[in-house]
Amino acid sequence: MARVSQAHLDARRRQILDGAALCFARNGFHATSMQDVLKEVDLSAGAVYRYFSGKNELIAAIVSEVMGEIRGAFEDAARQSPPPTPDALIPAVLGRVLKTREFLHVDGEPAFPRLVLQVWTETARNEELAAVLSEGYRAVRAAWATVVGAYQESGMMPADVPADDVARTMIATVQGFIVQQSLFGAVPVEVLSGGLRALMSMGGPRPAG
Repeated sequence: MARVSQAHLDARRRQILDGAALCFARNGFHATSMQDVLKEVDLSAGAVYRYFSGKNELIAAIVSEVMGEIRGAFEDAARQSPPPTPDALIPAVLGRVLKTREFLHVDGEPAFPRLVLQVWTETARNEELAAVLSEGYRAVRAAWATVVGAYQESGMMPADVPADDVARTMIATVQGFIVQQSLFGAVPVEVLSGGLRALMSMGGPRPAG
């Protein structure tokens, strides 16, 4: 029997994850069955269950993958001296995550933002998924805090605000942008870049006259 290459195994796993992501984004986690996933990816049950035991493992794998990509991008930025400013860094990271999944669409709109909202909703009632998401969030926060520390060391940012406070705020900015995309339609990440740049350039009020 011919041995299956690792490239083939990786491609099949990718196919299953992308198909499951579409199903979850389209119908929600609870309304999606494993039969829906099998139909989406056009594979047998045996082929899918070789990789994933069920919906919980599928969505946990999707979450872990995305959080790992984001963490890695910020860790790479922290190694630069100095790191890119937030108005460049945040849109670049978010744009990279969106671009790798830009071919996934639901009703003509990008599927990824809708998928994120489904994940957050499910986290409130799924302890296993909540643990996966919390671990990923802590890792992303730590990576962002390292970037903030580099900003402060280089004099780009005041040192009197805890790095974790800034990290949480920047993560909230990304989360809010994703919510807007999910609820109101796709928006270019350049909008986020311009908005952050404007906020960063604010000074004191101009004197009247």
